[in-house]
Amino acid sequence: MRLGSKSADEFIQILNKKNEIIQQDILTKIIELTKTVDVKVMMGDSTITEQKTFDPQKINNYLEKINEKLIDWSLQDVSITNNEDLRRIFTKFEITEGNYLISGHISLQFHVLLFYKPIQRVIDCQKELAEIVDTTKNKETELSDNSDQFVLNKLKDMGYKDFDHQKLFEVFYNDEEFSKKVYAEIEKDSGEEFKQLTEKKNKLFKELDSLLIETYQTSSVLIDDARLVSGEEGCLCTLDIEFIKNGNREGLFDPRKMSNVVKENILKKIDELNIVIKN
Repeated sequence: MRLGSKSADEFIQILNKKNEIIQQDILTKIIELTKTVDVKVMMGDSTITEQKTFDPQKINNYLEKINEKLIDWSLQDVSITNNEDLRRIFTKFEITEGNYLISGHISLQFHVLLFYKPIQRVIDCQKELAEIVDTTKNKETELSDNSDQFVLNKLKDMGYKDFDHQKLFEVFYNDEEFSKKVYAEIEKDSGEEFKQLTEKKNKLFKELDSLLIETYQTSSVLIDDARLVSGEEGCLCTLDIEFIKNGNREGLFDPRKMSNVVKENILKKIDELNIVIKN
């Protein structure tokens, strides 16, 4: 049973109110920890501008402190997903009370924006790359044109006839050793200067990658599981109570069958969680 779900049961209504307080406390804490600062960054066109960002490490540290204080709970280490521009920092925890399992999930989902460091070396790399591209453009076109013909000639030498470009692709796909041999022959024909420029170009691209910086943005809102999965920014805080029967979890149960002792202990554990979250 997801806390926050509508119920006519008095005990569940009490839990729902506590869950609402916990969610608001989490959101307040997340808003505090994701306060943005302005940083100078460089755009791809060398324009320097200011970008707002926050420090995800503060969220990581906060969730780790929660885990440290939930002594009797079973915990999942704080984790970070890394899906290109969308990331999520989260932790999960659970504890049993009688035949009931209380489980929680706290997440912050945010987007990553890439910029260059606002330093002269970025501009220098871009200029060097532009010069190399201009120098090698004609040679690359020539090699590209000659490469297909070279491969077709090679295939004819091997007994293949009437090959079109689609069949050429199939041979390259199915015969890795052959494709490596052909590429090696093509590189020999490219000339030493061209090879040096190509190597320099690749190094400059790698250096530019190393000069990228990440900035982070999120929204100061509570989201649910569906919005989390769809990639929306925001904070997720969910609490569930399940009935354990024959080792299986059941989300549907009758709260009226819970003993008063179990109810009191569940309330204590929820209150304990709230104290940990606020501090």
